[in-house]
Amino acid sequence: MYNVSFPGLGLSFEISPIAFSIGDLHIHWYGIIIATGLLLAVIYAYFSAKRFNVDNNKLIDCVLVGVITGVIGARAYYVLFKLDYYIAHPSEIIMISNGGLAIYGGLIGGILGGCITAKILKMKIMPILDVAVLGFLIGQGIGRWGNFFNQEAFGTVTDLPWGMVSSNTGMEAVHPCFLYESIWCLLGFLLLHFLSKRYQKYSGQVFYGYLVWYGFERMIVEGLRTDSLYLPFSLFGMDIRVSQVLSGVIFLVGIILLIINRKKEDKFYGNYRRKKGIS
Repeated sequence: MYNVSFPGLGLSFEISPIAFSIGDLHIHWYGIIIATGLLLAVIYAYFSAKRFNVDNNKLIDCVLVGVITGVIGARAYYVLFKLDYYIAHPSEIIMISNGGLAIYGGLIGGILGGCITAKILKMKIMPILDVAVLGFLIGQGIGRWGNFFNQEAFGTVTDLPWGMVSSNTGMEAVHPCFLYESIWCLLGFLLLHFLSKRYQKYSGQVFYGYLVWYGFERMIVEGLRTDSLYLPFSLFGMDIRVSQVLSGVIFLVGIILLIINRKKEDKFYGNYRRKKGIS
């Protein structure tokens, strides 16, 4: 049980990581929230698939495989960057119930599994990625609240009015990084959903937008966190946060891809103007 407060906002909560128990089996809020986010993401993707010219039944096959490979990827990413510990404790590698899942590993694993399945089913990849990342934003935005109930994924000490205090933060007000990412992802979903309905000009545009949107936020927020995974070597005498570097790369790649594909957007507008007889 945690007493969590936001003194600057006058808010205080009593929370427990465990939602309920059945005998010796404990059901955690983290799992319930992650499952809820995943379910809502899948429902959204299923009913939005046709708008992206994606067969929604085949999409479910991609999702099922992607969920499995996503969990594997999330664990593999975490283990890889804590390799010294897991070499010494190999039996703990598969013990995901003790924590240790990395969102980037999950995204990479999920995308790879989903795309391989799509190729086998002879589906076009970019439309699937467009609808998938909108689902990711729903899942990420909701799923981050699992970190709140576990009192994890928070940042350094802050004097901002929304600083969070609990026993896990050492009774100091810290950045609620889970909240920053949740809000950013849900805003990103609303923005990209709107753009995909009104202004999408080519397959892949929403996916590239996701790379820019999420990469920018994670690059900033990761620098605030106290539980980051680090590269096994230093650069210029500094420890390097893996996800912060990866976020910066993703952000830049997204911008470059949007610029490169600008010709597709220009072609779309050109065809549109010709059809409308606009000179």
